[in-house]
Amino acid sequence: MKVTILCVGKIKEKFFNMAIDEYKKRLSRYIKMDIIEVADEKTPDDASELMENIIKNKEGERILQHIKDDTYVIALAINGVMLDSVELSKKIEELGIFGKSNITFVIGGSLGLSDNVLKRADYKLSFSKMTFPHQLMRVILLEQVYRAYRIMKNEPYHK
Repeated sequence: MKVTILCVGKIKEKFFNMAIDEYKKRLSRYIKMDIIEVADEKTPDDASELMENIIKNKEGERILQHIKDDTYVIALAINGVMLDSVELSKKIEELGIFGKSNITFVIGGSLGLSDNVLKRADYKLSFSKMTFPHQLMRVILLEQVYRAYRIMKNEPYHK
């Protein structure tokens, strides 16, 4: 299986990059992993709702350019379905069983994802009703994907 994380913005903090590299290394036992970063738009402090939508749409266009037709897209969205770790593991495993060998997780920028990206998504996943910085969300997502594969393989994981 190939798992891609498609996200808005670059990570500048060394500690986040170290965590990302560690989880990518751990996941390499199970899957082919790719992370694609698209440029984020600068958001003015006093941006109107219209300006925010324009920004999300620009970022969304960049995201959609990297999504292939045969990819199963899971968008991280605050109003998505909340799963526990075992349920996420089962979801990923079922996708593989049903022939979905390419999964792309999409993480939006500070304003979230555009309507076009959400429409393209096959599934909307929420990790919490709270908002997380996209840099931290990338680490959390990688940890949960790693945990999902450990669960699938009946390997021990921290409960």
